[in-house]
Amino acid sequence: MVTHVPAEAHGDERGALLSFVEAQRGAIRRSVLGLTEEQAASRPSASELSLSGLLKHVAETELNWLRMAQQKPNEKARNEETWGDSFRLVGEETIPGMLAFWDSVAKETDEFIHSVPSLDDTFPLPAAPWFPKDGAVSMRWLMLHLVEEIGRHAGHADIIRESLDGKGAFELVALESGQSWGE
Repeated sequence: MVTHVPAEAHGDERGALLSFVEAQRGAIRRSVLGLTEEQAASRPSASELSLSGLLKHVAETELNWLRMAQQKPNEKARNEETWGDSFRLVGEETIPGMLAFWDSVAKETDEFIHSVPSLDDTFPLPAAPWFPKDGAVSMRWLMLHLVEEIGRHAGHADIIRESLDGKGAFELVALESGQSWGE
């Protein structure tokens, strides 16, 4: 990981998990730093992935897991027909708008995790071929899964960004803080 994740206060497991999720969120956010909408939507490899598409996907994915944990309907739920739209900006969607949307989801996730009585509390998984029948997971599992899910896509974003303009994660961290790296 390129950034330092601050140590949690002794015994603050929630804070530690949220800090690691935020570090991964930051990597995705930085991947679009300084790019135009067109650059961020471009696909410089054989993959269908773009930076703006990854940004939208991780924001919607975090919302989906949050709604499952809250046991509420997901207002941005996808189906087979709309799944592809979760990987590209459509209509009037923009990078600033998607960043603002994700910020609101992140804030809600953080507030929710701080409000649950215990990280051992569970919620049911939906029926799907990739989940166990009648499966349930804990809030702790949710947070670890968000680190995994967002981190995996942050790696994709690193490769895409480097393919676009050669900027790597260290350079983007420096750029975000108004500094230069490697010069």
